[in-house]
Amino acid sequence: MELDAKIPPGPIEHKWERHCDHIRLNGPRNRSSYKVIVVGSGLAGASAASSMAAMGYDIECFCFQDSPRRAHSIAAQGGINAAKDYRNDGDSTYRLFYDTQKGGDYRSREANVWRLAQLSTGIIDQAVSQGVPFAREYGGMLANRSFGGVLVERTFYCRGETGQQLLLGGYSALERQIARGKVKMHTRHEMLDLVVIDGRARGIIARDLVTGEMTAHAADAVVLASGGYSNVYYLSTNARGCNVTAIWRAYKKGAGFANPCYVQIHPTCIPAAGEHQSKLTLMSESLRNDGRIWVPRKNGDDRNPADIPDSERYYYLEERYPRFGNLVPRDVASRNAKEVCDEGLGVGPTGLGVYLDFRDAIKTKGRSAVSDKYENLFHMYERITDDDPYSGPMRIFPAVHYTMGGLWVDYNLMTSIPGVFAIGEANFSDHGANRLGASSMMQCLADGYFILPVTIGDYLTRHPSGEISTDHPDFKQCVQENQGRIDQLLNINGTKSVETLHRELGRIMWDHCGIARDAEGLNKALELIPELRETFWKDLKVLGSGKELNRALEYAGRLADFLEFGELMCRDALHRDESCGCHFRSEHQTEDGEAQRDDDHFAYVGVWEHKPDNQAPELHKETIEYEALPLAQRNYKT
Repeated sequence: MELDAKIPPGPIEHKWERHCDHIRLNGPRNRSSYKVIVVGSGLAGASAASSMAAMGYDIECFCFQDSPRRAHSIAAQGGINAAKDYRNDGDSTYRLFYDTQKGGDYRSREANVWRLAQLSTGIIDQAVSQGVPFAREYGGMLANRSFGGVLVERTFYCRGETGQQLLLGGYSALERQIARGKVKMHTRHEMLDLVVIDGRARGIIARDLVTGEMTAHAADAVVLASGGYSNVYYLSTNARGCNVTAIWRAYKKGAGFANPCYVQIHPTCIPAAGEHQSKLTLMSESLRNDGRIWVPRKNGDDRNPADIPDSERYYYLEERYPRFGNLVPRDVASRNAKEVCDEGLGVGPTGLGVYLDFRDAIKTKGRSAVSDKYENLFHMYERITDDDPYSGPMRIFPAVHYTMGGLWVDYNLMTSIPGVFAIGEANFSDHGANRLGASSMMQCLADGYFILPVTIGDYLTRHPSGEISTDHPDFKQCVQENQGRIDQLLNINGTKSVETLHRELGRIMWDHCGIARDAEGLNKALELIPELRETFWKDLKVLGSGKELNRALEYAGRLADFLEFGELMCRDALHRDESCGCHFRSEHQTEDGEAQRDDDHFAYVGVWEHKPDNQAPELHKETIEYEALPLAQRNYKT
């Protein structure tokens, strides 16, 4: 597998500009002859589909929801970063680049991160033009707040529903293009496979989730904007439908999979209430601006938190990281929460929780000021837990939230399969080993609005449009293969439900590839997952047929892919014998318990290539260059 990142030459601050100046463009008169398939309609997919349609391309967009408005992007809460320096607190493109590189523990590609910082300001302008109702100061200027891992206020927000409002902006733009006839929308359709002919992507196989009909769709390029794979852990903050299938199918057709072990554990989620809970709920990181995190200093102290005096409260982040306090990055906050719970200081019925307390903010700023910022989040917490966060602290605990790994892409966002592009959370490119808060939506919209619509033209102009139709034998063969796979799932007729097997996989992943990993646990997981996969194919029970709406059948197909993918994750985590960002190998830590990188041996992107006939995947390495920012040990204490 050749890994040519195609990074433009020259100073980092001019790379994107020079690339745009010299890239091959597709003229307006030619664009309508090219058809592009976009899989996914969240922030990345909707922005890409609407932007390319507005440019004149013929777009077909697929999503498994009943409307693009129901994409998981709607769940993003806290905000979106942009280096506009409205606060005059020293922010700049360089500082956003620096924070993102440092936050990712120097495992990101520099050129991509700088471009992301450059484009961030334009995203805000685009969103404001679409009518996204960002919070404003008294004088009308857009308001900002802080997120973890930074010392400036650069996060633009719409109270606690920023993702919802940004998605409505992208959705409105997409609907406009649907009405113009430039986008054909396929809702309730799931991509089952990628069709590759003569080494290039030529289309996809999709299944109508309502009727069960399987159809082939040809195109000149395929864009995968299908989100992340956190649900491999069963319990996560992701929507239940989020899955790995689209990018896993691309991987099995030849696309490299980069850094699959980089998974973000978010520190502020509502703790699980029981064994049979199916989903976890995130409480926005923005709450850490005003909420203080603490646990009782005394082991097993079960007093009402209001009865515990300040002298007996352990504000562990403020004590351990005085410069950043509660706004340390997510990986650091999550590890520290786990540590104090492991020491027996956790709170709540299970002991797996810490307090997020607004007592002091309400006392100094007033309840109305706190409510103005977080009312919907407080309301959501009360609805779920039946506790009032105005009168007592929230209980929070880390949970799986976001995946930094994904399909390997070059500077043009094209995978190692010509004609397949991956954007947003589906690719690996911008966050390294850890994502800073409020950066996910920034990447999705930068990819969709500004990068892909330009770079895809470079690929399309090199090939004639409409070369191959769905009459090609490879399309028919791909349909038959996928129909055979569905028939196989329906005919196992075992005793175990998909839910039961998925919960078991999640437990293996959380126990052995979670907040902390070690070689012994990862080797154990690599024994257990193949055994579970064998059980799946021998003892699964799926009721109903393939010619109707069948949620169990959909779920079974996704779990089959998770069972293969989970093994690749553990294999990647095992080979990366260092700690970096969210990938914390307990064998490698500094004297004070921080992640200890090994730059001499692991300063690269790990890219896995699928091998047929049950052979082990092959590891390739893209060496990361550090020109603009020298390597340094992460330090949030001084």
